[in-house]
Amino acid sequence: MRVERSTALLAMILANQARDPQKRPTPYTITDFTPHDQDETPISLEDAIASWE
Repeated sequence: MRVERSTALLAMILANQARDPQKRPTPYTITDFTPHDQDETPISLEDAIASWE
């Protein structure tokens, strides 16, 4: 989902900026913040919102 990826990119940047390298040596990736991006079947925005609730 395009909307989800743009928000996930911002979340990744902020999380890596605040990341403690001692506690989490590997940086966050965009896939850490896009749970629906790895799905094989497309999902609608309404279905994604429903899964958050």
